[in-house]
Amino acid sequence: MSLEEAIQIGRINRMRVVKEVEFGVYLDGGEEWGEILLPAKAVPEGIKPEDEVNVFLYFDSEDRIIATTNEPFAFVGDFAVLTVRDCSSIGTFLDWGIPGKDLFLPFREQIRTLKPGERIVVYVMLDPKRDHIIATMRFNKFLSNDVSRLKPWQKVTLTICRKTDMGYPAIINNENHGLLFANEVFEPLKEGDIRTGYIKQIREDGKIDLSLHKQGYRKLQASQDPILQTLEAHNGFIPVTDKSSPEEIYKLFSMSKKTYKKTVGTLFKRGLVSLDEDGIRLLKQPKA
Repeated sequence: MSLEEAIQIGRINRMRVVKEVEFGVYLDGGEEWGEILLPAKAVPEGIKPEDEVNVFLYFDSEDRIIATTNEPFAFVGDFAVLTVRDCSSIGTFLDWGIPGKDLFLPFREQIRTLKPGERIVVYVMLDPKRDHIIATMRFNKFLSNDVSRLKPWQKVTLTICRKTDMGYPAIINNENHGLLFANEVFEPLKEGDIRTGYIKQIREDGKIDLSLHKQGYRKLQASQDPILQTLEAHNGFIPVTDKSSPEEIYKLFSMSKKTYKKTVGTLFKRGLVSLDEDGIRLLKQPKA
């Protein structure tokens, strides 16, 4: 078995304890790495030589491989949302979840200026230039173009990457890449937000259109315009309530009472209308 198969840097490994020392225990790292230190502060109570322990392996500031029983927020090969701890001229340091060890985001791997406290989307990788685990914001090349496991209106998990003029690029199930169009998003979104979404369309070129709503929401969305237009035509007020007859509602909006109630409920949640005892009132115009 090769070293790369036996030991995975940036992942959890099960390793054998070789010997105890005052400042920790040494683990068997094979011929390539020799003995790997697990510092005393991370050694489980009662552990002794020949025991096996699950550890995460990473490189310290002196390029030595170190073990820890603490699990990071993200492993090598993961997409993750991490918080900026500090910024410098050479790069940015991210909270990785390991005491005393931040994850380094080199300046060359940034796509914009960052500041402490921000939560950003990154990919965790081994630096091809030296023995280090780093983060990158230039992660499109690590996203899959294989859409064979996706289908229209499939439920997925979305990681919001950023905001653009077109909308919100998002990572789909930590594998693929898609877009939420700005004119179809009616809630505040920011980089690092995790949302449940749906595959709206897979284009011939493999690009993926996304939605935050189920398929049935399309009809509901299409029914909002007549209600808003009618409110505008009546100076922002219509004396229609839950007690109004289906006939009255259909005459005004050309839709069933059931569709009307669902649509008005959505407009209310969006903060566009108020539902009062004497009718429905227009509060503000929807954003384009």
